[in-house]
Amino acid sequence: MYFAALLARTEDGWEASDTELDDVETLSDLTDLARDASVDEDTVLVLIEQEDAWFGVVRVDGEDDPRIYVSDAAAAARSSYGEILLTDELLGREPGDDGADLDSLDLDGTEDGEPDDSDDEDGASADAAVPHSPVGDSEILDDLGVGEKELRSLDAEDALASIAEALGASEVLETVR
Repeated sequence: MYFAALLARTEDGWEASDTELDDVETLSDLTDLARDASVDEDTVLVLIEQEDAWFGVVRVDGEDDPRIYVSDAAAAARSSYGEILLTDELLGREPGDDGADLDSLDLDGTEDGEPDDSDDEDGASADAAVPHSPVGDSEILDDLGVGEKELRSLDAEDALASIAEALGASEVLETVR
């Protein structure tokens, strides 16, 4: 289960609208959705949470590139909605680098379910490139009253409510929840 909402800043405060992400396939689609909700090209925040496991914030300011923060990249990577946010740039990968190519695979029979002892010393597998930690712009909400330290300390269960409270948008967010 997930929840997604758009918070658009206006001269009178924040306007909230819930949004379905079923038709959103890329970050570009999500950015376009946010820009459509914008009033006079002002700030729009896309807030997403999934099953109290992770949350994400996408900030769109006019025509600027979107800024992204994801609370737990590994949890988000297991979600189709999280995958939209986890760009190569955000994860520090080269574009199009989806992991090992066929030339680098060790096809020694372990693909049939046999244990593979090729993990490195700490037990991490080579394809575990997505960290169990926050990724992205942790200063995304600094100018809106949620500092980096506070953002990083938010629990996924109540993060969106805490962010909305700091923005003065608790009531409008609750109307769409």
